[in-house]
Amino acid sequence: MAVTALLVALLPAAIVWTSSDANKYRKLVWVSVFLTFDLIVFGAFTRLTDSGLGCPDWPGCYGLANPFLAHDEIKAAEALMPSGPVTLVKAWIEMIHRYLAMAIGVLIVAMMAQAWYQWNKSKGARAEYAPGLPTLLFFFVCLQGAFGAWTVTLKLQPVIVTMHLLLGMGLLALLVWYGGRQDQLSATTRAVVSASPPAMRKIRLLAGASAALLLLQLALGGWTSTNYATLACTDFPLCGGKLVPEMDFEHGFSLWRELGKTAAGHYLPFSALTAIHWVHRNVGLLVALVAGYTAWRAWDHAALHKTARYLAITLGVQIASGVATIYLSFPLTIAVLHNAGAAMLVLLLTMLNYKAKHQYDIAKKAASSAAFPPGSPIRQAGNHKHQ
Repeated sequence: MAVTALLVALLPAAIVWTSSDANKYRKLVWVSVFLTFDLIVFGAFTRLTDSGLGCPDWPGCYGLANPFLAHDEIKAAEALMPSGPVTLVKAWIEMIHRYLAMAIGVLIVAMMAQAWYQWNKSKGARAEYAPGLPTLLFFFVCLQGAFGAWTVTLKLQPVIVTMHLLLGMGLLALLVWYGGRQDQLSATTRAVVSASPPAMRKIRLLAGASAALLLLQLALGGWTSTNYATLACTDFPLCGGKLVPEMDFEHGFSLWRELGKTAAGHYLPFSALTAIHWVHRNVGLLVALVAGYTAWRAWDHAALHKTARYLAITLGVQIASGVATIYLSFPLTIAVLHNAGAAMLVLLLTMLNYKAKHQYDIAKKAASSAAFPPGSPIRQAGNHKHQ
């Protein structure tokens, strides 16, 4: 498995190495962002095709490195249950997902090793190689791998699968934040002040609130998907013809239980699935309103305009794909697109938060320089005090 992960990681590593970008480390970070986004989308495809148990053990497939070697065991399981969780196709889907995850782990290890090496070599003089965040990424991806293993060994327990999804989104957010920092530190032009500190502070607060709401919605979306509650409401904007349908919140949001069962081991009532779907749908509306308002407020600022525009477009596509999932009875392509839209919202809101923070810091520095220019008595007094 380790050799396979190294081989899979060779392709993105070769892309970084042969890139015309002079800053190979920055390129490595953004290639890792791209692959992590792909991993999340392919993870959604794995879950939606019921391939999560395509290989019922971890990390290999029946203790072997790939489905080729485990062909006999897979075919035997498929013969016993032709429509069961273990088939040759599902085994390959699951293992490709694992190979991609391990390759990203290899890239993050390389990122951390390079950061520590260059940081020590420069004696801490090169800020772009500060090793704190790469080290955090390493431990984060290890935790994500552990939840991936528990997803299999605990037989798709909803709370574990949902946490696995949230950690994947968290890994994407951390990598995007780190990529934004690399872009900022490697910029060759001076950043333009696009707003006053109070105005940028408001956008920072809005972007932070949007990110917090999105985190809640991601948890609800994962809970909806892992409990197979997507089609609990087959109309929109009503649910079962009612604005507020019959719902069982107690069983629907009982976290520690088996798939399809209550905490007491009984079959999960349909009203519990309705509660899960209904809450996810309504929080999604709140996310759209707050994130949409955030994009509108950021739209007129040059440094934030492009990110705000993409955020607004993605919100529109995400709403459309969510509604289409209901009316088209959950087609696979639309469902995967909906998951990809969620990952794109994480990417864009993380970038908006980083850019807003950076612009706020620049605006404060510019305001301070304007109030106390070099050579002013207050600035000189401050300098003497520090001396």
